[in-house]
Amino acid sequence: MSHVITSVTVEIAAPASVVWAVLTDFAHYPQWNPYTVAVTSTLEIGTPIDLTLPNPDGSAGTFVNREWVRVVEPPHHLRYDTASEMPGIFAVRDQWVTPLDDKRCTYHTTDTISGKYADKVMEMTGDWVKAGFDSVAIALQARAEALGQGTTPS
Repeated sequence: MSHVITSVTVEIAAPASVVWAVLTDFAHYPQWNPYTVAVTSTLEIGTPIDLTLPNPDGSAGTFVNREWVRVVEPPHHLRYDTASEMPGIFAVRDQWVTPLDDKRCTYHTTDTISGKYADKVMEMTGDWVKAGFDSVAIALQARAEALGQGTTPS
């Protein structure tokens, strides 16, 4: 059994290259990303990507989720997955930037969760992941539009 969690799709008034730059500028994630508060990765295929996330139960603190980079196609597609990090669970995250024209694009992300414990993971964290993905899409939109217009995002 597999489940797919899909974020809202946002239209961003900035070029795809600007959105990609924000998406892959991990050093600045703490300034704008409410769900993935830190990332460590070289973005080389087959290397780890360590994602620091807030606790799903809303308690103080964070945890690191290690995944593995699989696809890096600037400025359109970024994919990573859990590989064998979590026995009984396999998750594949895809982030998509789709140009509409030279000054606008869309963004959305999906997470496909499969494996023996996929149903339990969805039951326990599916709503949290969906809310997190939506918050990233909206925050990415705001940051990319501010940068694309030459303003300093807050």
